[in-house]
Amino acid sequence: MLSTEDFDYDLPQELIAQTPLPERDASRMLVLDTATGETTDKHFYDILDYVHPGDAVVMNDTRVMPARLYGIKPETGGHVEVLLLNNPQGDDWEVLMKPAKRIHVGTEIDFGDGLLKATVTEERDEGVRMIRFSYDGIFMEILDKLGETPLPPYIKAKLDDPEMYQTVYAKEVGSAAAPTAGLHWTKELLQKVQDKGVKLVYLTLHIGLGTFRPVLEENVEDHKMHSEFYRLTPEAAATLNDVRAKGGRIIATGTTVIRTLESIGTKFDGAIKADSGWTDIFIKPGYQWKVVDAFITNFHLPKSTLVMLVASFTGRHMILNAYQHAVAEKYRFFSFGDAMFIYNSQNPHPLPLHEMD
Repeated sequence: MLSTEDFDYDLPQELIAQTPLPERDASRMLVLDTATGETTDKHFYDILDYVHPGDAVVMNDTRVMPARLYGIKPETGGHVEVLLLNNPQGDDWEVLMKPAKRIHVGTEIDFGDGLLKATVTEERDEGVRMIRFSYDGIFMEILDKLGETPLPPYIKAKLDDPEMYQTVYAKEVGSAAAPTAGLHWTKELLQKVQDKGVKLVYLTLHIGLGTFRPVLEENVEDHKMHSEFYRLTPEAAATLNDVRAKGGRIIATGTTVIRTLESIGTKFDGAIKADSGWTDIFIKPGYQWKVVDAFITNFHLPKSTLVMLVASFTGRHMILNAYQHAVAEKYRFFSFGDAMFIYNSQNPHPLPLHEMD
């Protein structure tokens, strides 16, 4: 049995980054070679030394919505906080509500002088509700006016510039959180990567509830992943297939890119095809990787599904040893923290470790 406790590690609170660095690519980067288990201390701009002509670097171009709204229940005057998660259709949204215990089907909420209202249509577990918005005008314009960019709960500092919580290539509005591995890229560094003969490829995955939901079950198998919407265009799929055919590596920027590509690989028996839909893939030790050869990622929360995802590529002991090194060297952790680059120096298209350890 995979236990949640097997993916725990000790993290001093002072290592949780509260603000982004002024220069995105100046963050540190811990390079982990899965062929040897060796770690090397670098900076993110050194990524140029680890990508090669003919490779593809894949990025998630989702843009974080001003997804946090504050409203009032007209019937009682009670205050409500709402975090938008997913938009399955029309004006229906899956949201996280506080306080949820007093929010039931039929509850009405006003988010500002009648500009934006909502009615609860369904109750789900752990504070999640389905609501239907009503408004006059263009929804995203109203959201820009009334909403706030949500930051993870472990970040207490106020963000002076909300754009620092967006990637430099953010385009497709729809996420409740940023694909944080991509926050290290600058336009200048991406140009240098492209000038080296590396293909830049973009896909979309809108980040939802899974980012905010801890693993509460002792048995990892009992954890339920929530669905997130993804899209890979025909042009992007064609580029990735061309890179693959010519022996190049597919290098993912972040776990959201991994989730998208591996969802497609799982759906199409290892093939890369244009596709869109909803994924609830749970990548953990035992998973057989199908598409991604190497990846950039940040340091993730203890006992989280993202630590489990990375462990499925490296082996559990290897990633926990790397995290121990990062703690000892005082790397910065989580969303505004430092990066890792994980690859195999001896096999450009590795079969990652699949066993528990």
